[in-house]
Amino acid sequence: MAQESGGAAQEHLDEVRELLTEFPVVDGHNDLPWAMREQAGYDLDALDVAGDRTGQLHTDLPRLRRGGVGGQFWSVYVPSDMGPGENPVAATLEQIDFVRRLLARFPESLAPARTADEMEAARAEGRIASLMGAEGGQSIAESMGTLRALYELGVRYMTLTHNHNLRWADSATDQPRAGGLTAFGREVVREMNRLGMLVDLSHVAATTMRDALAVTEAPVIFSHSSSRAVCDHPRNIPDDVLAQLPANGGVAMATFVPKFVLPEAVAWTQAADDNLRAHGLHHLDTTPQAMRLHEEFEAASPRPVATAATVADHLDHMREVAGVDHIGIGGDFDGTAFTPSDLSDVAGYPNLLAELRARGWSRADLAKLTWQNAVRTLRGAEDAARSLSAKRGPSLATIDQLDGPVPTAGGAPAA
Repeated sequence: MAQESGGAAQEHLDEVRELLTEFPVVDGHNDLPWAMREQAGYDLDALDVAGDRTGQLHTDLPRLRRGGVGGQFWSVYVPSDMGPGENPVAATLEQIDFVRRLLARFPESLAPARTADEMEAARAEGRIASLMGAEGGQSIAESMGTLRALYELGVRYMTLTHNHNLRWADSATDQPRAGGLTAFGREVVREMNRLGMLVDLSHVAATTMRDALAVTEAPVIFSHSSSRAVCDHPRNIPDDVLAQLPANGGVAMATFVPKFVLPEAVAWTQAADDNLRAHGLHHLDTTPQAMRLHEEFEAASPRPVATAATVADHLDHMREVAGVDHIGIGGDFDGTAFTPSDLSDVAGYPNLLAELRARGWSRADLAKLTWQNAVRTLRGAEDAARSLSAKRGPSLATIDQLDGPVPTAGGAPAA
């Protein structure tokens, strides 16, 4: 259960809760769909999020309401290291299918949304505008047609990479290979612009961020990334990139993941991840078995604990560099084993806003952070798409045409 902040921030909780009734949180990234796959095989009867699922999930409908959430990008994530027998496109479609079934099951609470206008309509109805974001270009399998199909199914952003490089883009957490974006990668960005699908630069290498910003004709997002100047982790955003957002019109959505926001947590989390791998589990596993292993590890080696103040430090810096019009929130709930102490689940957003209010953020500043910036950025992508689609048709480019065929082991092109 989310805990409430103490001190000066406590005094502002009622104020920010009132603000959230008018300007609710748009969260850029929530991994409930994958958590439901792992824990319940997507079975909403086996793990019903209509009730409080504290201890199993970070997310359920009662806590979304308590947290003041009014817009959610549900991640339709698939791992970037799927094995040869696994199909990332099929797995992405299964994720999309789950989100559609989730929305159909709870129409009184969750509203399908594909546009900024539909987000505003959901807010007016008191429902949570629900969008989808594909986390990693592995979901399109190097196919422009698949990219367009995902857009037609409602996907409104794609993170260019996840934790591993693609042939056409470098990841933040892999060894550089492409040097950023290849020619095909740049064409993917242009086609996303033409469609109106937001280019998400979380997870990508800084070189990829810079290449994408040089190519894009529409606003970009960082769906769940914080400041590299505050916590020097490759998943975070360098200041020179943040400084480009005002000209681009995009938004950087600060994440809550302790190893990305608290320097002391970086090494500890690496050791905890290694412990999971030693037991044959994926380091991103959040199943009950994985959490028991984490609890045992933590008992022997207490972890450094982030707080809402830790995240606020990032937002203060990101605001200073990019401006208050270009920041937002992307918690990564249900995609991380650990959370800040007072941002432990989706009910915790008021604690962060109260901390910022105690630091002098105005009501207008907070409204931009929670709702207005994210909606404006999606609208900007839609406006760009109308213009671009009038000028050019769908891209028929292939990766072999633009980047060349994959070399064989001996170095010669594949037949």
